[in-house]
Amino acid sequence: MNRRSFIHRLAAGALGAPWWLAGRTVGATGRELAADLVIVGGGTGGCAAALAACRSGLRVIMTEATDWIGGQLTSQAVPPDEHPWIERFGCTRSYRRFREGVRAYYREHYPLTPDARARRELNPGNGWVSRLCHEPRVALAVLGEMLAPHLSAGRLTVLPEHVPVAADVDRDRVRAVEVEDRRTGTRRTLAAPWFVDATELGDLLPLTGAEYVTGAESRRETGEPHAPAEPQPLNQQAFTWCFAVDYLEGEDHTIERPAEYDFWRAYVPELQPPWPGPLLSWRTTHPITLQPREHVFDPTLKTGGPNLWLYRRILAAGQFAPGTYRSDICLINWPQNDYWLGPLVEAPPSEAERHLARARQLSLSLLYWMQTEAPRPDGGTGWKGLRLRADVTGGPDGLARAPYIRESRRLRAEFTITEQHIATEARMALTGKAREEVTAEHFPDSVGVGAYRIDLHPTTGGNNYLDLSSLPFQIPLGALIPRRIENLLAGAKNLGATHITNGAYRLHPVEWNVGEAAGALAAFCQARRAMPRQVRNTPKLLADFQQNLRRQGFELEWPRLRPL
Repeated sequence: MNRRSFIHRLAAGALGAPWWLAGRTVGATGRELAADLVIVGGGTGGCAAALAACRSGLRVIMTEATDWIGGQLTSQAVPPDEHPWIERFGCTRSYRRFREGVRAYYREHYPLTPDARARRELNPGNGWVSRLCHEPRVALAVLGEMLAPHLSAGRLTVLPEHVPVAADVDRDRVRAVEVEDRRTGTRRTLAAPWFVDATELGDLLPLTGAEYVTGAESRRETGEPHAPAEPQPLNQQAFTWCFAVDYLEGEDHTIERPAEYDFWRAYVPELQPPWPGPLLSWRTTHPITLQPREHVFDPTLKTGGPNLWLYRRILAAGQFAPGTYRSDICLINWPQNDYWLGPLVEAPPSEAERHLARARQLSLSLLYWMQTEAPRPDGGTGWKGLRLRADVTGGPDGLARAPYIRESRRLRAEFTITEQHIATEARMALTGKAREEVTAEHFPDSVGVGAYRIDLHPTTGGNNYLDLSSLPFQIPLGALIPRRIENLLAGAKNLGATHITNGAYRLHPVEWNVGEAAGALAAFCQARRAMPRQVRNTPKLLADFQQNLRRQGFELEWPRLRPL
């Protein structure tokens, strides 16, 4: 069996857990471990940070709270949300390598039709949310292949199912982080000169004493037109427990009635502006206009208009040899299973656990409603043939391994990105330029680029969607650097963005770029014996670092593009 086939079978579950997660801690012996860089959080940004640091020769320890690295791409099971130009430009070389790796994986291991195999921009699911809708296990396998050389060379140690519980901080420097193995309760101390917080909720920030913000800042603080008059630290975006389904017509795969089904079946969101009726319905709020919007759902239709069945489809059966799949496979991450009844960040642990459990109940209730009561275009009710695909996501109750997190603690950074820097209308008002001429703020310390509308889902504070046009933007280095702590960097959604601009900086390619820039910065600082703040504020060091990034395949500026 060749190496790629072996990894393929591992990721597919044929041989158990992936090789770096097979019930052991890779590369770790003893209770005290040291490295050049400790990355806490092995999600999308954490993996990118590890790749950047390892290819520069650093010894890296990366922890991950779940048993799957990859975060949004894997354990949270979310197909990548990307901008329209992603196939040509607007991401790092390594992110493009990941994307092409996913396509290559399907071509090598799956029985694609000749037409699908020949398609250069293969989209395995042909979902219309992304140009690359794919199964989470494939992303896991590709990330494993990308990290494999560093694991086998001993440069990278991965600690799965480890969470941070304490930090040793001397004045403004982090000396070590203590992590706990969630399976055994064993604690390990991880020491390094550099640390990256790539956790989903910014867990290192409070442990290290780094200043941070949660929820919505006030208009007085940020000057943002859409910020509230007063700060609302517990007003945070909804999170979602995703799941995958296929549809086998004529069969009955109805799940057991969820314990909270009666609550969710009757629940009418109390949001402003108002939600147009029960949450479990085909009627939702249009994110931009905030008017009622009727959705179509029909798993028997494989093509056509805005059918929710096609929205986040991660496997289109028609692209594979006849008889390979009995059905498409679709990922359910919809307005109807967004959970906003309480926050995860800064909530007492027992309350956060309760919200996590209720979010799982909401997703299961949505599935049960679709199976039993949902109105059908033919006048009937329910799609009993909808089958929960626990084997695709592998998490509790057949759902994803982890919830899809949209909003984290956010660093009070050297520089904070606000609505005035990237929102189209705010930039037009600030600059006096027409829509066709306006651009996002230019950041001289750019470490990458991104593009996405400012897309805030309903919040725990009772706000309905906020969806604003934005301009292709840069990622400023200052947003990765704490105001005070010297050797800690943001490596995920916890960078110095506001509640509003987080809505554009939280997506897959941007999180990857943030993490990769953090890993590259740690390596650069180690080689130059400089601190991150020095790199940003010393013109020669900054120019050298940006040139270093360009050589590694970072794009630091955009061509002239239209607003999103």
